[in-house]
Amino acid sequence: MKKFIFILAMLAGFSQLMTPITARAQATTAATLILYDNPANDPYSKLGLIYAIMLRNLLGHFNTTVTIEPVQNYTAGQIGANTATFYIGDYYNNPLPAAFMSDVMTATKTVVWFKYNLWEIAWNSAYSFTQTYGINFLGLAGLNATPSSSNPNPGFYDTVTYKNMSMVKYYAYNASTGTVNADPDIGLTQVADATKAQSLVTITNSQTKATAPYVMRSRNFWYFADMPFTYIGPTDRYLVICDMLHDILNTGAPVNHRALVRLEDLDAYTTTSSMKQLTDYLYSLRIPFTMATIPLYTDPNGYYNGGVPETIHLAQATGLKAALNYAIVRGGSIVLHGYTHQYDSTPNVQNAVSGNDYEFWYMVQNRPVDEDSVQWAQGRMAAGLAEFTNNGFKVAGWGAPQYQMSPLASKAAAAEFTTSYQRAVYYTSTSPQIGTGAANQDFSAGQFFPYIINKDYYGERIIPENLGSIQYNICNIDPFSCVAYTWQQVLTNARYGLVVRDGFASFFFHPYWLEPALGVPAMSDFKSLVSGIKNLGFTYVDGTTAK
Repeated sequence: MKKFIFILAMLAGFSQLMTPITARAQATTAATLILYDNPANDPYSKLGLIYAIMLRNLLGHFNTTVTIEPVQNYTAGQIGANTATFYIGDYYNNPLPAAFMSDVMTATKTVVWFKYNLWEIAWNSAYSFTQTYGINFLGLAGLNATPSSSNPNPGFYDTVTYKNMSMVKYYAYNASTGTVNADPDIGLTQVADATKAQSLVTITNSQTKATAPYVMRSRNFWYFADMPFTYIGPTDRYLVICDMLHDILNTGAPVNHRALVRLEDLDAYTTTSSMKQLTDYLYSLRIPFTMATIPLYTDPNGYYNGGVPETIHLAQATGLKAALNYAIVRGGSIVLHGYTHQYDSTPNVQNAVSGNDYEFWYMVQNRPVDEDSVQWAQGRMAAGLAEFTNNGFKVAGWGAPQYQMSPLASKAAAAEFTTSYQRAVYYTSTSPQIGTGAANQDFSAGQFFPYIINKDYYGERIIPENLGSIQYNICNIDPFSCVAYTWQQVLTNARYGLVVRDGFASFFFHPYWLEPALGVPAMSDFKSLVSGIKNLGFTYVDGTTAK
């Protein structure tokens, strides 16, 4: 059984039935520019790039072209040539080009500044920043004190309040190593001239109760006090930038909350009884659903078969085919969930069995597989598609096994499929070397989306999954299934998703939880979640046709 790790996006080194959906196009933004810090000969020189990629992905929700480049390459006039310019200030005291700072001060187009280095312009008398924008930059605030075993969480500005929802930033402290996993720094600002500037969102220090602006705006200039792409989660302040991009880009998008259901990891051993229960329930409510299906089941080492290797093609998987046919006429659609959803006979990282392991990434060593190429990935995808077409099934899209592929495999998916239904992992190189510790090392980041991304960094159109799934701790039965995640927690994630004006509530569910031998209340919990999301005001739609 696949172990589901919910929190993605920890940076490497850090961290009516089948009713067509009417398209709601975003307002056209002709061009956007993302500038990021890229200091030379530094282990973190590419860190700014991974944040820029994450922002670029969000901009893929909107009708805009995006250019990404290091801030030191900025040339005079670029801000004026773009509808909106974003500066990713992730590297403390990175020197900024005079041309960039000068253009910020005279800009008539939108400029959005994240976190660090505002002092280079705000405290330089040559630029008259406060007089122009009515914003005082006061300095930085981080942890209230150094963490220790006796005081493991001394506190910081950690709680962003947005649309009446409290979003607490991630924090973890390891007392044995003294390591802090968090991004506590913020830029402290205040309104100096209320006729020019206003604080739109606030952030609170949960220990001292002090508050500060989290998002500040002065006409066309926006300032975010931290880097909203670090340690992201479904109840995190990341949702603020996701939603406020509509304001920054002036899209005029209406409130439109939709919900998606995906049945996950269907394979030759998925029982018809579990699928019939789920299908009949969803059909009774006229809720369309998607089935992430693995066409070729393999257990190369016989892990679940008494040491005897086993491979089952879709043609021989009569139960699975019957379940798919039953579901398709009742609102189900198929997404190809890998060819085998595992790599080879080598455990990667569990037991090399379909549905458990990575297929397009060698997770054991956190690197691409040896065969990695666009052609190799396309070959596996084509073989998976053939398993379905040869058995009379249509495939509506793609979903990456374990939500992770190499950059080249992601490009292959973009070429092979019109739609992917997933989260994704992104890298700062097409042949990434993660965590080397050397200058210019590569970084990776997992990212989920609250809305459809029309074109991401690799060219994929992504239908979101942003809530996670119900999980039960059954370590006594399966040592790889030791994570518990309740339906109430998934529903809480959906509640936070409402802060994004066109945000989805999209979750997945494993049919195997319905097996009686597991002894878990899966069907009851599934029904509670489905109805709970509807009661929040979401409308269930077909993910394969959503616009």
